[in-house]
Amino acid sequence: MKIPRGDLIRSRVVDDPGAALATALERRLTGYAVLEPQDAVLLGDETRGVVTFEDGIPVLAYCTETDRGGADALADVAGPGPYSVELYELDASALAEAHEADDLRVSPGLPAERLGADRNLVTRTREAAPDDRLGNDDTDAVEAFLADEAQIEAIRDRAREEARARAEEWGLTDALDE
Repeated sequence: MKIPRGDLIRSRVVDDPGAALATALERRLTGYAVLEPQDAVLLGDETRGVVTFEDGIPVLAYCTETDRGGADALADVAGPGPYSVELYELDASALAEAHEADDLRVSPGLPAERLGADRNLVTRTREAAPDDRLGNDDTDAVEAFLADEAQIEAIRDRAREEARARAEEWGLTDALDE
């Protein structure tokens, strides 16, 4: 993904990258954020995520290390803080070509949902987004959830443990199928 260098408007190290997303929303930023997760900040890892914005609403996400876009890119950079975050302002025309890449697109609330700890930010972002960008918001979240095999397996494991505990509590351990 090629994006011209914008004008740096903020550079910080934060515990929660949602703070940068909130700043972009409040400023109605057209431009992009460069996110470097903990491993990049502390260990010199090469992982960097880029999220582009149009009027403060996220449009694209891309991970430079894995060369993946969209929800996959957000998963690649998500993790515990700290994050180094830089916000750049850029003219909308400079982002027009990049914003045509459907494989990099994200629904408006997805970056806040995946990277931030503030559910209110997810809601505010979705409310500020143009109606034509909201059509696939729920679909993206469901697809991302279903693609996360580790999360699904963890849910299954918890359900099995709970079923075993209840069966033992009710004296039904003989009825369990190992």
